[in-house]
Amino acid sequence: MSYSNADTGDKTADPYKAKNQDEPGVEEKIQDLTSFISKSKFGMMTTSAAGSGVLASRCMALAATENGGIDLIFHTNTESGKTDDLEKNPAINMSFYNATGEWASVSGDAEIDADRQTVHKYYSQELKTWLGDLGDGTHDGGPDDPRIGVIRIKAKTATYAISRSNPISRGVEMVQGAITGKAAQVNKLREISESELSQWRSSH
Repeated sequence: MSYSNADTGDKTADPYKAKNQDEPGVEEKIQDLTSFISKSKFGMMTTSAAGSGVLASRCMALAATENGGIDLIFHTNTESGKTDDLEKNPAINMSFYNATGEWASVSGDAEIDADRQTVHKYYSQELKTWLGDLGDGTHDGGPDDPRIGVIRIKAKTATYAISRSNPISRGVEMVQGAITGKAAQVNKLREISESELSQWRSSH
């Protein structure tokens, strides 16, 4: 049996991608991505577990963005497992999803920043809920708690899919696809390259 179509990336092997691929200009692609991420707020952070290399994912709340929205900021407890993972291997993926089926995947490299100026800049009172107060006058969940740091993700590539139309139109398109056997055109499926992200970062 031959798998030549899959091996060469022939679009006939992936009719969904061929039907939904959308390539507007860089500005529109990135603005739609950053808008979707900001609205989603919560995503799954995937790291390579220190020691075993097994992939591990955790739900994280977006704290802020930098460089025109493409570089992502998250709070972290510097004593947590994910910081150990990233110190061993900074490669990281963040994925976002909503109830309508729209999604985004951002891959890049992460760094842990525990500088007090950075922590103060992005600090949120909600952190006290997760860190707690140890009662020693230092580890109190406040902005000077040494456990608090941020994970900064420098995006390298991104792929995402946002809806082309409203839920009713999408439903009709999917039903027609099921009847005709043709891939449904329901999403704007977009890819952003490392060079496009570098271009955007240099101007924002």
